[in-house]
Amino acid sequence: MIKDYIENANFEDTGFSYTLSLISGKYKMVILYCLMEYQPVRFNELQRYLKKISDKTLSQNLKELENDDLIHREVYPQIPPKVEYSLTMRGESLMKVLDQLCTWGEENRR
Repeated sequence: MIKDYIENANFEDTGFSYTLSLISGKYKMVILYCLMEYQPVRFNELQRYLKKISDKTLSQNLKELENDDLIHREVYPQIPPKVEYSLTMRGESLMKVLDQLCTWGEENRR
């Protein structure tokens, strides 16, 4: 299958490229993993888990993941406002792939 991707003249049209576009960046996979382990999760909880991420960067990553239908943002009409994030069904299906990456890493860590 990888050979097909390499031989494909238009890499951007492959499923591999599409998947990478959804999870690319420093924080997206970590956000998804956090939601898988602890969902639902509030903004401040994510920020504590990710440690050195700025509000702006976390917000931007969450918006992109929401636009890609990988996470769901639930806003509760109360004061102070309460917002929780969780995986969508589509996001949960991606976790199978990310879990395999973790397994591979554990088995091949040097």
